[in-house]
Amino acid sequence: MLTVQEVETSLPPQLKANVSQQMVDELNNLSVDPIAAENMRNNFISYTGVMKEGRFKLEDYVFAVVYVSYRVMGHTNREAYQKTFPGRYSALTARGASEKDISSYVSAYNKNKLVNLILEQSLVPVWILNQDIYQQAINTQAELMLHANSEKVRSDAANSILTHLRKPETKQIELAIDVKENTGMSEMKDQLHQMAEMQRGLIESGIATKTIAHQPLMAKSKPVEDVDDAEEVTP
Repeated sequence: MLTVQEVETSLPPQLKANVSQQMVDELNNLSVDPIAAENMRNNFISYTGVMKEGRFKLEDYVFAVVYVSYRVMGHTNREAYQKTFPGRYSALTARGASEKDISSYVSAYNKNKLVNLILEQSLVPVWILNQDIYQQAINTQAELMLHANSEKVRSDAANSILTHLRKPETKQIELAIDVKENTGMSEMKDQLHQMAEMQRGLIESGIATKTIAHQPLMAKSKPVEDVDDAEEVTP
């Protein structure tokens, strides 16, 4: 059975003030079927995260949980609606509402945003839902691989098992860095190229490498020939 503290803990801060002992008692008595009631109480706690998706009233959330709980239990939309809103449903039939009208009310509620948010939370992935069938398929393929009369059937079964049970491949992440030249980089490249050509020419003309190394980096610097203390390489 739920307690006030459990309900308050499960709800977003803005809804905690709406929790009362009366409301908790109603939650604990959502159904005369004890198993169904326990399922609804568990769902109430499990799906409270959807309340952060919009501005919903706590009462509407309780009804949506009840409706979805009946849906998950295998009831049709109409049956779930009737069990969730017995008074409302009785009023509809009492005033002679047509089947078409009742179906439209049920359909509208089934498309309710809060209902669908909870339905999304309740969905079980197909691969989990059919785990037993998946294992049966593997067992069947293994049986064929070992005992089938046809070599082709045994080969196909073995290949199927190898394909579906192979070890996951390690994914390698490739990082491609594309460096695009801008105007400044292009000019710098040209200057370095010019400087290299100039230095090679100076070396070939006999200027000492020590003198060349002390020259400024910029291509427009004073030529090394004009430096007074330039040293010639001794033959």
